[in-house]
Amino acid sequence: MNKEKSAESSELQNLEGQVTFFSDNAEYDAFTEKFKPKKTADDCYTPPNIYAVVADWVAQEYGLDKDKFLRPFKPNGDYESETYPDGWTVVDNPPFSIMKSICTFYNERDIDFFLFCPALTPPNVDGVTIIATGSDITYENGASVSTSFVTNMQPDIVLRSAPELFKAIEEVNKINLFLAHRHVPKYEYPDHVITAAIAQKYSKRGVEYAVQRKDAVKIKSLDAQKTVGKAIFGYGWLLSDRAAADRAAADPATVWKLSEREKALVRWLENGQDHTKLQYEETPTDQMDLWEVVTK
Repeated sequence: MNKEKSAESSELQNLEGQVTFFSDNAEYDAFTEKFKPKKTADDCYTPPNIYAVVADWVAQEYGLDKDKFLRPFKPNGDYESETYPDGWTVVDNPPFSIMKSICTFYNERDIDFFLFCPALTPPNVDGVTIIATGSDITYENGASVSTSFVTNMQPDIVLRSAPELFKAIEEVNKINLFLAHRHVPKYEYPDHVITAAIAQKYSKRGVEYAVQRKDAVKIKSLDAQKTVGKAIFGYGWLLSDRAAADRAAADPATVWKLSEREKALVRWLENGQDHTKLQYEETPTDQMDLWEVVTK
């Protein structure tokens, strides 16, 4: 019995060692990354509020009932096997890579559709209308794609604009972008910390900078971050005093200082004066009375 427990304990320790090795192994992460499915335009899942304004416009423009809109394009789904009741309309965002086949499939079966499509390369299919909005839509996978639409419900029209649809999408997309970015934290790190993102900024600004291996130790977070459950995105390096000084000198910040005239005004404000009732005129900077205060 003791031998069995000892064997189990040994296996567990080996497994824990493997987990630790793989979780901290960048080479292993790069290897496994190759086998993960890649995001493409076909993975651009539509934000619900974007779909809602498109559906509203389609219903009003073509006099349709939104309760009879179909969305057959699901992850790993098969639109050809879907059931399409008479009188229903497909309003959806299909895989852009097979747009032509999709439009042909619906046309051959007299199924009405209104579909999202790439703005610059809409499908070349007879009997369809391109609704050229060129709307910049940020989809749920983070991709921003210039998007237009295609329909077979206006066979006499080859190409048209849709200003109201464009405006509705633009307004909602702005809201989505605001909501997506308003909670993104912004961290400022001391000179003793460097990250790849900081070094990238140096490259863009034309600043030459390098860190000697002997002057840096890799870290995933600062102690102050750990107390609030935060960390450096990816990882960074803690620098020696020498390397920190080099970093500070590599990209010094320009700090504008207050002049004596401006300091005098600050003191005046500190005295509780009502500046809304006063008018200020600059005087020469070599005079002690740097602001002439004139009561209106």
